[in-house]
Amino acid sequence: MSSATKELKPLRFSHTIGKDFSSTLNKRVRAYFKENNISKYANTSMVIKTIVLTLVYLIPLILILTGVVSSFWMVFLMYVIMGFGMAGCGLSIMHDANHGAYSKKESVNIWVGRIINLVGGYALNWKIQHNVLHHTYTNVHEYDEDISTIGIMRFSPDEKWKPIHKYQYLYAWFFYGLMTVMWMTTKDFQQLKRYKDKDLLKNFNQSYKKNMVKLVISKLFYYTLIIALPIIILPISWYWVVLFVFVMHYIAGFILGIVFQPAHVVPETEFVTASDDLTIENNFAIHQMQTTSNFAPKSRIFAWYVGGLNYQVEHHLFPNICHVHYKKLSKIVKETAKEFNVPYNSHKTFLQAIYYHGKMLKQLGKA
Repeated sequence: MSSATKELKPLRFSHTIGKDFSSTLNKRVRAYFKENNISKYANTSMVIKTIVLTLVYLIPLILILTGVVSSFWMVFLMYVIMGFGMAGCGLSIMHDANHGAYSKKESVNIWVGRIINLVGGYALNWKIQHNVLHHTYTNVHEYDEDISTIGIMRFSPDEKWKPIHKYQYLYAWFFYGLMTVMWMTTKDFQQLKRYKDKDLLKNFNQSYKKNMVKLVISKLFYYTLIIALPIIILPISWYWVVLFVFVMHYIAGFILGIVFQPAHVVPETEFVTASDDLTIENNFAIHQMQTTSNFAPKSRIFAWYVGGLNYQVEHHLFPNICHVHYKKLSKIVKETAKEFNVPYNSHKTFLQAIYYHGKMLKQLGKA
C-alpha cells in the first residue's frame, strides 16, 4: 500500500442506498437455513474434505521425514503433491475457519485456522489482510491489499502507472507463483510491522511484540519441519531440498493467484476510491456485488477443490457461512439481484475467467 506507515482510518458505507436489497437478501438467506433446518457451518462433507486435503499435504511430508521415500525423483514428487495439498488446505479449510465459518465454536475455528501456520503463513496477518482489508474494502484503492501489491503489478486504475505495466499481462502469471514464497520468507514480518503502524492490531486486541515472538517461533518451526529435517534425513544435497520447497510453494502460490485474482480484477468489476470524508457512496452488499465476480458455477470437482471460491459473490456477501452452502445460496442471491436490478457478475467457466483477467491486466497496463 502506498502509505505504509500511516494510520488507516475506517471508511463508512451508506446505510440508505440499497437498503431494501440488503435486508431482503439477508432475510431470504436466514429463511433458507431455518426452513431446511440446517446449520450455516461445516457439515459432514466438509469434515471429510478437511481430512482428505490435510492428508494430501501431511502424508508426503511424513513419508519424507520417516525416510520411507528417499530417492531423488520420489522426493520431488512428494513436494509437488504437497504443493497441491497446501493450496487445497488454504482454499478449502483454513479459509473458512479464519472467517469463523467452519464451526460455531470459536476454539475450533482458531485451531483449524492455524493450518496456515503449518504451510508457512501466519493466521493473524491473514485475518487482517483478508477479513478486514479485502472483505471490508474490496477493490478500494489504498485499502484492499489484494489490489495494492508489488510495484511491477497494477491491479487498479487508481494505482500509479509505470511503463513496465504494459507487459504485466505476460509476466503477472509468473509472479503469482511467488505469493506463498513471500509468505514463507519476508511478507509476514513486513505485514505485522505495517499493521502495527496502521493501528490494525487493535481490531484483534493483539500485541505487536508478543505476535512478533510467536511469528518467529512459527517460522522456525516451519523451516525446521519443511527444510532442515529433510536435509538431515534425505540422502540428497541440501540445495535440492531448498529447490523442492520452492517448487512446492510456487505450485501453491500459482493456484491461489489464479483463483483469487479473476474474482476481482476483471473488466466487469468496479474499482473504488473513498471520498475525502472517508465515505463510500454505496450500500456494503451492493459494493460487494459490483466488485466481485463468480466463475465456473456448474463445476463440482473444481468447486470442491477451491473451497467454493468460484462463488466469490456469495462468499463476499456471507463470509461467515461455510462454503459448502454457496451453491444453494447462489440461486437466492442471483434471483434477488435480478429483482432489485443489482449486477450479478459470473463467468461460465474458469478458463473464461482467466481469459478476462488477462484482458483486464492488459487494459490496466495501458497509460
